[in-house]
Amino acid sequence: MNRNRFNSTEVANIHRENLQKNLQRRMEAARARGDENLLKMLEAEAKYLR
Repeated sequence: MNRNRFNSTEVANIHRENLQKNLQRRMEAARARGDENLLKMLEAEAKYLR
């Protein structure tokens, strides 16, 4: 059997971690550009993911 397979819980956790990392990167970019509107939208998205 393939030992590299993940169960659905592991996949869900990895997916959530990837979403959070990507969101954090996007928020840092918005802050760097001074884009307050985008930052507010991303903060709302972050609250949704919690």
